[in-house]
Amino acid sequence: MLDPVGRVVLITGATRGIGREILRRLHGSGWLVSAGIRGSASKLAAGPDLMLHPWDAEKDGASEAWVAATMARFGRIDAVVNAAGINPMGRLLDEDETPIDQQWRVNVKGPMRLIRAAWPHLVAGGQGRVVNLASLSGKRVANENLGYAMSKFAVVALTQEVRRLGWEHGIRATAICPGFVATDMTARAKWPREAMSRPEDVAVLVETVLRLPNSATVGEIKVNCRFEALA
Repeated sequence: MLDPVGRVVLITGATRGIGREILRRLHGSGWLVSAGIRGSASKLAAGPDLMLHPWDAEKDGASEAWVAATMARFGRIDAVVNAAGINPMGRLLDEDETPIDQQWRVNVKGPMRLIRAAWPHLVAGGQGRVVNLASLSGKRVANENLGYAMSKFAVVALTQEVRRLGWEHGIRATAICPGFVATDMTARAKWPREAMSRPEDVAVLVETVLRLPNSATVGEIKVNCRFEALA
């Protein structure tokens, strides 16, 4: 297992939900954390081993600026965790494609741009790690929000390309694909909240794959809170 102490991780979506639990777990395990913040960050307090930096997935140049600031502060980047995401309703037969366009910009192009900006630094370390929070909606279509499913299918594809292109450089990539997780994103889901997966348990999985050595990589993890036949 890789020793996390002194390793630097970028985390998106770190102010809420799964991203917040990932930050809490990695920060508590010895990682140096650089959190990309959109909107209010009042619940997070920066410190010597926790950096907060403005980041907007839809803004050109935001990822490059964040990566440059992180390098100036810590001098290295060892991992990227993309936990930010949105799920407005985007149905197949809706003429208004605005929700689908926004999901594509935030859920797909945001992670892609951040990985691209961090790439040379991940290569330099020889043990770079990328974890993308996808979804079981990226493995099958089970409800009417086609836009969300399409974006998460794309995140799985992005993860596979990072894995392929980065393999010879020691970069390992994992797509975490949970079903219902008890966060504000699933507040309206018709599944008992107490029966949903917990964000802190997803954070354990993220920490585990980040610490696995190059010779024991896991490309994809499906996380179920209810029975589904596995493909």
